[in-house]
Amino acid sequence: QVHLVESGGGLVQAGGSLRLSCAASGRTFNNYAMGWFRQAPGKERQLVAAISWGSTTRYYSDSAKERFTISRDNAENTVYLEMYSLLPEDTSVYYCAADPSFSALRRGNGLDSWGEGTLVTVSS
Repeated sequence: QVHLVESGGGLVQAGGSLRLSCAASGRTFNNYAMGWFRQAPGKERQLVAAISWGSTTRYYSDSAKERFTISRDNAENTVYLEMYSLLPEDTSVYYCAADPSFSALRRGNGLDSWGEGTLVTVSS
């Protein structure tokens, strides 16, 4: 497993932007595909975006397309989620996850590692 620590959450007004970071340690970061999930109160956790170990493949949920960008810096062992034009419905706890399999991230089950999450609150 890798140890994942998210940061960058906070309170932002609708239309604003935030950049989330997820720092990884403990195992070879380059071996892992990375993903960002989110879970709002009373709702199921959902995959927002994922990126393969070499950044050659990216996935975005319909709600994230055109507004969010996932990227990674393998030299810094960090994955980012840049969020623009935020909406109140983007309010959630955002979790970073890692797995050797990009397909497993897409499925969202049985993943190798999870972070503790960072809260994003978008006010209207």
